[in-house]
Amino acid sequence: MVDVETPPQTRKPDRTTRSAALWAAAIAVPIAILAGLLVFANLPSPDGDAAPAPTATTPAAAPSTPVRMAAPRLDARTAQVCLAVTSQLPTTLRDLPARKVSAGPEQNAAWGEPPITVACGVTQPTMCERVDGGHPGCVPLDATMYAMNGVCWWGQDLPATDVFTTMDREVAVQVTVPGSYEQTAQWANEFSDPVVKTVKSRAKGVPTGCSQ
Repeated sequence: MVDVETPPQTRKPDRTTRSAALWAAAIAVPIAILAGLLVFANLPSPDGDAAPAPTATTPAAAPSTPVRMAAPRLDARTAQVCLAVTSQLPTTLRDLPARKVSAGPEQNAAWGEPPITVACGVTQPTMCERVDGGHPGCVPLDATMYAMNGVCWWGQDLPATDVFTTMDREVAVQVTVPGSYEQTAQWANEFSDPVVKTVKSRAKGVPTGCSQ
């Protein structure tokens, strides 16, 4: 017995199905085109020249202009000490790049914007004789002192900046930190180690609150 394959019956086209298919195609084509355009628009530039967008963790670029600083004339001994100090200073202060100074790079240095500055060879601060005063320019007996990493710093809280000056060194070093920086004393402490390495301590005139 031979199996005979029954030919398929011819069906009339379903107009409802054909109409739905046409509508689906009409909708799918524009969507596919739109998706392709979106993908193309988000492709990276072929020349790769686009700079990355700044983020909250990216430090702001410091200006190329020098930071204006005074450079008083120093005697030979002080100049030698200050040159030793500046030779030990970092090229980057945390994430702040070093900047040029307008005068005296052998005794001055700066980082970032607004700039944190270091000035070596400033006038040596001395303590007042009395609580109510003393000689001109003396440091008040109730002034704030910071003993940090082997250095005694006198801290001045000024309107726009905080100024920290060594009280226990033969040559005075002064750090100025703008008030926009948090924990300004800790920024000054970044320079304690270079000061200890390069500037001898002194015994006279050191505040009792700064005894190590």
